Amino acid sequence: MAVYTDVAADELADFLKQYDLGELLSYKGIAEGVENSNFLLHTSAGSFILTLYEKRVAKNDLPFFLALMTHLAEHGINCPLPVKARDGEALRELSGRPAAIITFLEGMWPRKPNVSHCAGVGEALAKMHLAGANFTIKRANALSVSGWRPLFDAAASRADEVQPGLRGFLAAELDHLSSGVWPTDLPEGVIHADLFNDNVFFLGDRLSGIIDFTFACNDMLAYDVAICLNAWCFEPDHSFNVTKARAFLNAYGRVRKLTASEEAALPLLARGAAIRFLLTRLVDWLNVPPGALVKPKDPLEYVRKLRFHQSVTSARDYGLMPSGLVA
Repeated sequence: MAVYTDVAADELADFLKQYDLGELLSYKGIAEGVENSNFLLHTSAGSFILTLYEKRVAKNDLPFFLALMTHLAEHGINCPLPVKARDGEALRELSGRPAAIITFLEGMWPRKPNVSHCAGVGEALAKMHLAGANFTIKRANALSVSGWRPLFDAAASRADEVQPGLRGFLAAELDHLSSGVWPTDLPEGVIHADLFNDNVFFLGDRLSGIIDFTFACNDMLAYDVAICLNAWCFEPDHSFNVTKARAFLNAYGRVRKLTASEEAALPLLARGAAIRFLLTRLVDWLNVPPGALVKPKDPLEYVRKLRFHQSVTSARDYGLMPSGLVA
């Protein structure tokens, strides 16, 4: 979450008149995240999150995101619910941006994820994958293999300013992943595609909710698993924590068992997940709008993660035994 577009108090008060949310008491921008403008609202009816959709989010994708949250909540997944205005519509416009209000979830995201957090995420992700099985609206993953080259092209000329040799490193990895090795026959469904620690809330060690579905799409379920291995199972010094990975994979597998093909593909999927976030972070790092209330994330973190995945020979290196049992 972040703030790119500011909203005046009188403009917001007028906007809220379309809802049954009472009087605006206070609001503040949320600086965390990198994609949309987000505000915490306090009204006489309670607390809510206002999102103005920016950047990579296409307006015609928004009904997918909002309907998905409703579907998942109806199927037992703790996630925000879109708030409908008096006319029954959840999607509106504010400050020239598509906008929606969603319910507020209690909890905090873990700044230092532990093994228990990783297990909670594994269980929740598997439940989300199962709950999304009968969601009928489809959305392709715009940030899969075909979307990586344009990101590279947008940042290539300045990549070596961030780290010498980075342009060549990225080009070589993209050439490999685009050479026909990327899987095409693994189980697919709705994936979150951005389940980082700042998108998962906990109350103590109990997972209380999943947020931010603005990258959700249809893709390989195991790719979502690979994204989480990158997001949850590395330490601040960028070393891989196999104990966290084992806890995550074990908890996921108790709810939805990975197929043998998914297990075999994990190292490659993890490389793809690493370069996806490396590229989007690199583009964001080089293109922060002046005056934006946003903290771009370090792309070099994912250089180190990608190098680790390039050294992995099998899912055993992630703590997963070939039989599907966890070490």
